[in-house]
Amino acid sequence: MSEKPTSSPVIRTMAPSDLDRVVEIDIKVLGKPRPEYWEMKLDLVGKRSQISSLVAESDGKVIGFIIGGASRWEYGVPENIGWIDTIGVDPAYQRKGIAKNLFTEMTNSLKQVGVDTIITFVKRRDPNLLNFFNSLGFQKGDMINLELDI
Repeated sequence: MSEKPTSSPVIRTMAPSDLDRVVEIDIKVLGKPRPEYWEMKLDLVGKRSQISSLVAESDGKVIGFIIGGASRWEYGVPENIGWIDTIGVDPAYQRKGIAKNLFTEMTNSLKQVGVDTIITFVKRRDPNLLNFFNSLGFQKGDMINLELDI
């Protein structure tokens, strides 16, 4: 059964104290625990000013998160390019506009530092994520990803 927030979610900067809840949401979405990964991610967010992280909170509980940032000419990508690294919403709160609200706030933050284009990676066989990003206006870009199995 879906939980119903009693108030509109608040979007705020992710804090170290959000780690346990982010890990919990990640487990619900992916089905496996990755606490070390999230500890590393939050540590990186704290050390790099071009990386932004936000959470959606409802009734004092983190229900979603997003991490993204602005390029600083990494891999030759111009600094007007931003990216969405990861986005997650507790399944009990999905399809309620939480991810879109997080994305909108992230976009506003990225615009303030000169970003005018946002990129992300999505598996081509993940229709839910493809549909979500398509609904936000994303389309195929000029970049392609390259893979090498080793």
